[in-house]
Amino acid sequence: SIPFKELVANADIKKGAKVFGKCKACHKVGDGQNGTGPHLYEIVGRQIASIEGYSYSTAFKSIEGIWTRDELNAFLTKPSKYAPGTAMNFAGLGKENDRANLVKYLETSEQ
Repeated sequence: SIPFKELVANADIKKGAKVFGKCKACHKVGDGQNGTGPHLYEIVGRQIASIEGYSYSTAFKSIEGIWTRDELNAFLTKPSKYAPGTAMNFAGLGKENDRANLVKYLETSEQ
């Protein structure tokens, strides 16, 4: 199995933008642009549940750490397993390549 960071390194940004279509109803990538969910600007490397003024669910408030590529991979696989009780109503992305493309897209949309 290829390490997730290598999948991200070789991921397709355009495919990631297409995968983001599943997220954009609730999330935006613009800095400070919260929607139903918190904005995803500079998500990679950011403290989990750290956006000022965003009302996170208890499920997220109890998680500590940084959104690394691997943490995002785990979360995006099945959000309800990663953060039991999350208000996020999304089943997850079953394909690892979709998750890698999405993370690559999020990294590049931050610049």
